[in-house]
Amino acid sequence: MKVASKTSDKTMKIAKLTEKMIDFSKGNRHDITHFLQVWAFAKTIGNLEGLDEETQFILEAAALVHDIACPLCREKYGNTNGKMQEKEGEILVRDFFSTTDFSSRQIERIAYLVGHHHTFKDVDGTDYQILLEADYLENAIENNYSKENVENFLKRICMTDSGKKLITSVLLK
Repeated sequence: MKVASKTSDKTMKIAKLTEKMIDFSKGNRHDITHFLQVWAFAKTIGNLEGLDEETQFILEAAALVHDIACPLCREKYGNTNGKMQEKEGEILVRDFFSTTDFSSRQIERIAYLVGHHHTFKDVDGTDYQILLEADYLENAIENNYSKENVENFLKRICMTDSGKKLITSVLLK
């Protein structure tokens, strides 16, 4: 039963995108948990950094689909190498969003972010930076990164105050 709600259009789009991505994941609990955690970290960092509504929306959408290529990469290459995820993901995103009401500009930015979410140089925008930080944080949790690895990321890659604080709170305390 549907109940009338005051949920904003963008909030509902994110909810529907989450549902679509969960379905796309075909029950792979690791993939589902991973993208939900990255989304939660990205949403939190973006909100704390005061992103405008449109940038926050694109960031959250990109966080939900950032690893869309993992199933294909496992099948095609036998692994989920980050560079192959970027290559395949950028293509998959455009197809995945073709049945949504996201604008072409939004889809292109999301595809760009997915196609670069393992590239730490030439970071183009705060949404891109936050996606890197959120994905790193979740990967560090999942893979138990060393203290040295985390400190290096904080020193060389992490740029947002909120990302630095979350990463330090979660991984270095």
